[in-house]
Amino acid sequence: MAGNLRDLALFNMAVDSKLRGCDLVSLRVRDVFAAGRVKERASMIQSKTAKPVRFEITETTRLSLERWIHDPEMIGLEFLWPSRIHGSPHLSTRQYARIVLGWVVSVGLEPSAYGTHSMRRTKVAQIYKKTGNLRAVQLLLGHTKMDSTVRYLGVDIEDALTLSEGIDL
Repeated sequence: MAGNLRDLALFNMAVDSKLRGCDLVSLRVRDVFAAGRVKERASMIQSKTAKPVRFEITETTRLSLERWIHDPEMIGLEFLWPSRIHGSPHLSTRQYARIVLGWVVSVGLEPSAYGTHSMRRTKVAQIYKKTGNLRAVQLLLGHTKMDSTVRYLGVDIEDALTLSEGIDL
């Protein structure tokens, strides 16, 4: 992936943004790039909920996006992930799924265990594991109900007990 500017930027952005695939592929350059540089934070309206969600863009992702946006392939394009298929302005969710499948296979993981939603879940699962902060995860994912976040992460009684064991009064 290191030699593929688009794939590296797409991978980094998928993990950082925590966006659903349909929202990730429809990002526009202006959503993440202004005044000659990649923004540290961005927001977009989620297609599923029609509600805004904000996300950070880490330094590593900003660097990969910067390289991708300045690539000659990108000159004058509106969408961050343009399609190579005529008549389609940006990658489709199906094309994105095939790209993710390629990444999964290339690192020797079981393809049936990973997909585009794995990219959305990666960072929030780590945040929850390190902090136990469900509310933060809920906000980052743009969930309106805590129940959705609990189900999404697969939080169970073992997680609650582990957190409880870490607190000594």
